[in-house]
Amino acid sequence: MRNFPLSNGHWKPVADAGGCPQPWADGSPAPVRQDSPPYELLRAAAEFLTLHHTEERLGDPARRIAATHAEIAETGTYRHTTEELAFGARVAWRNANRCIGRLYWRSLRVRDLRHLRAAEDVAEASAEHLREATRDGRIRALITVFAPDEPGRPGPRIWNEQLVRYAGYTRPGGVTGDPRNAGLTALALRLGWPGGPGTPFDVLPLMVQGAGEDRPGWFDLPEDAVLQVDLTHPEYTWWRGLGLRWHAVPALANMCLEIGGICYPAAPFNGWYMGTEIGARNLADTDRYDLLPRIAERLGLDTRTDRTLWKDRALVELNRAVLHSFDRAGVTVTDHHTESRRFIDHLDREERKGRRVGADWSWIVPPMSGSATPVFHRTYETVEHRTGYVHHPEALARARGETVPASIAAR
Repeated sequence: MRNFPLSNGHWKPVADAGGCPQPWADGSPAPVRQDSPPYELLRAAAEFLTLHHTEERLGDPARRIAATHAEIAETGTYRHTTEELAFGARVAWRNANRCIGRLYWRSLRVRDLRHLRAAEDVAEASAEHLREATRDGRIRALITVFAPDEPGRPGPRIWNEQLVRYAGYTRPGGVTGDPRNAGLTALALRLGWPGGPGTPFDVLPLMVQGAGEDRPGWFDLPEDAVLQVDLTHPEYTWWRGLGLRWHAVPALANMCLEIGGICYPAAPFNGWYMGTEIGARNLADTDRYDLLPRIAERLGLDTRTDRTLWKDRALVELNRAVLHSFDRAGVTVTDHHTESRRFIDHLDREERKGRRVGADWSWIVPPMSGSATPVFHRTYETVEHRTGYVHHPEALARARGETVPASIAAR
């Protein structure tokens, strides 16, 4: 287990129920559980296979649907071909109502690692995912798909919200690091992780629960798998002294990829950052790093009243620093003005193909300068599809370092 020391802790969470829970936390159509009546899985499979054959111009799907029905009758599930898996993963991105970067959905590269089920193998392959996605800063959209849930045989789970997250150490005076990850950090420590140096930007280990295992193990990410960018400012030389940084690849790790009724609970997926995700949310939110007061003080702004717009001015400088630093480091990043225009291009392209595009306005509109972007001045409808990336309710609990609630585990 070189570079991936499995912990020897004794804490055990409640075991996952097999298959996908329902309904989805975001209100999307309930996926097919592996213990659901067979006709529900048959229907979902036929729906997906028809879409695949239609869009890829593969001809009549009847033969493939018949073969799938026979496989489900014999085993209770079915296996996607490599081509179906790649198509489904890309369409799931296309269907993501909260993602502004969907113009690139066809460029998604898919790593088919469905044969991997053990925690150590999943952790090692996840580290390799980061290496392949990073490419010395030229970030590539990438997904790695591990073993699916099957009847009586759940697939592996990654507990971390993203492959790279910073620890949040709970101290008497507050949290050192990212408060969002305080629960998962406490769990890692209970499982035997010795902790990092204690800085605000210690990389958390991966917490992976192998198929058939009742507890996760922790696995340190090798340094060469985690590219980080030190944040400086184009004008203020004192900025470097703040000691700020952020990781280069936003790889979501605890969402289920659901394709044609089959659930892939471990399928880490990444695009690249839009600067505001880091500068206007991760580093600025009051329940995250809450840096605006500190930056405003260094800028000499009057923080006695909000009417001075000190928060707005500090927010702009923080976001300038993010874009400047990523550009200087040669790491792919986009800005909210560019990405907003590209999303409008995506809408136009999809509408020309006769496809309805769903979107959540509250997520599509950037978290700063929203009205200065074209996505602000439109309305959207939420269009839900069965093929998609969705949070399991218990996955959210795992990311907080909690046990699975008995009410959910029993479903």
